Amino acid sequence: MSGHNKWSKIKRKKGAADAKRSKIFSRIIKELTVAARDGGGDPDGNPRLRLAVQNAKGANMPKDLIERAIKKGVGGEATALMETTFEGTANGGIAIFVECTTDNNNRAVADVRAVFKKHGGELGTNGSLSYLFDRKGVFVIDLSKVEGRDLEELEMELIDGGLEEMDVDDEKIELTVPYEDFGKMNELLESMQIEAESAELQRIATSETALDIDKSKGVLRLIEAMEELDDVNAVYHNLQMTEELEAALESE
Repeated sequence: MSGHNKWSKIKRKKGAADAKRSKIFSRIIKELTVAARDGGGDPDGNPRLRLAVQNAKGANMPKDLIERAIKKGVGGEATALMETTFEGTANGGIAIFVECTTDNNNRAVADVRAVFKKHGGELGTNGSLSYLFDRKGVFVIDLSKVEGRDLEELEMELIDGGLEEMDVDDEKIELTVPYEDFGKMNELLESMQIEAESAELQRIATSETALDIDKSKGVLRLIEAMEELDDVNAVYHNLQMTEELEAALESE
């Protein structure tokens, strides 16, 4: 499992995801709005919006918030929103890839640069680090949604959807598929009546770099500060989450 996803898993265990519920809702609302703006307000005819609605429901977002975000996109209130990315390095040469949706690019650049600077990193030029990441589809499923199923048999069935990796913990199942099989896996899960908690295209590091515990914690502090920015949707990295680092984080 990639460092980015292991970090997400640790945060989930520590309850950090629940503590940032408003941030999660804000990100999903932006996605709903942009998807409706670009492809229309009917989820049946707009695959991106259908996926955004699915993720909103998976995050237990109230129905009225979902409908309001879609109306905002269809009504032309989201014309200023733009999607952009930033690339940079953290202490120890760790690659950091940031995805944003913003209505003010100058503000987004300034905020992202400030976080890099404060935590000993540096904002780079776009394209300088993107080759270090592959686009993959990542599906997260609550174990309760597959209760009674044999997980080994399930894994074999999901190979038809392009499954590359299936990771299971005490609460969740995480599926990783190639970029080009994202839609196929989504359709397969729907046909199997398995509802994903989230289904996203993520950037997975092609190789990872290990640092000592103190430097690693410094990199993760940078990542957490970046994730707190209002314009930021997701932050990806190639820090190796070693067993020692995982143990140190879980003991905090």
